[in-house]
Amino acid sequence: MGNNHDLIKLTSAELSYLWATYLADSMAICVLKYFLEHVDDEDIKSLTVHALKLSEEHVKFIREIYSKEEIQIPQGFTEDDVNLKAKRLFSDVWYIRNMAKGGLVTYGRVLQNTYRQDVRSFFSKCLTDTIELDTNAAVLLLEKGLLQRPPAIPYPEKLEFVHKQSFILEGLGRREALTGTEVTNLYANIQTNYFGVGLATAFSQVAKSDKVRKYFLRGKEISLKHIKVFGSYLEMASLPLPASFEQEISESQEAPFSDKIMMFHFSLMIYAGIGNFGVSIAETQRSDLVVDYSRLVAEVLKFSEDGVNIMIANEWLEQPPLSANRRDLSKG
Repeated sequence: MGNNHDLIKLTSAELSYLWATYLADSMAICVLKYFLEHVDDEDIKSLTVHALKLSEEHVKFIREIYSKEEIQIPQGFTEDDVNLKAKRLFSDVWYIRNMAKGGLVTYGRVLQNTYRQDVRSFFSKCLTDTIELDTNAAVLLLEKGLLQRPPAIPYPEKLEFVHKQSFILEGLGRREALTGTEVTNLYANIQTNYFGVGLATAFSQVAKSDKVRKYFLRGKEISLKHIKVFGSYLEMASLPLPASFEQEISESQEAPFSDKIMMFHFSLMIYAGIGNFGVSIAETQRSDLVVDYSRLVAEVLKFSEDGVNIMIANEWLEQPPLSANRRDLSKG
């Protein structure tokens, strides 16, 4: 049974996840190679070298399986999308803060829909490697005093049950105390938006296209707005907010990346943010917070659509694998 995967076609999930992983890792290769040109801290350099090795292994595996199955290999991103000699744009700690977070969420979801043995083994290893990478990054940040952890809340001292609907419904009386999960999601969404602010700041400094530059600046404004909304809940509960990342950006205006790769990088961050909002809505027990999440996710979806239109106009958006169009095929 273990050798029968050659006889089994890839499912839509397996084909699409491999395709998306190829694009993301080919981008990561460009970004990490540039980062390695400037990193000074030996511990961070070692972790970055390891992350680069993993991305290169992922791309190699997908190229091999696509070639074997006679599937068109995506273009992804190449050395043409990165200028390794460009001046430093990010500090040593910039990428290590967010190096593995996206992969932890993505690979866990991918495995739920992957069944062919070789592909499942590949994504299982991706998840295991990403957990190790995230753990090493967290330990390193903790050792350097750079790790930002969610706030602590009091330990429960007795068993209690909810007796009032105002626990959920804002209109029946405000519940100023937040659940631990609500605190966690608010804190994480602020961190994600601060990363977006930093990325938008850096990319707007070096973008060649005026339209792309304005898009990044608009994204920065949206992220700052969301930070203000989420921060108000933590402040009302007398809880601290995470720190921003903008200080990790240099003043360089020399582009290390093409506008194409920067738009793709930014779009990945937007998609991750939308996913975070969805989880936050599902785990929130305050109606006012649900309303804010829903309102803000609608704004992000519109912003994301505008980014897609920019990428389409510049022929930067590769078409993902599609199902057969039976209506067109029936026309003969």
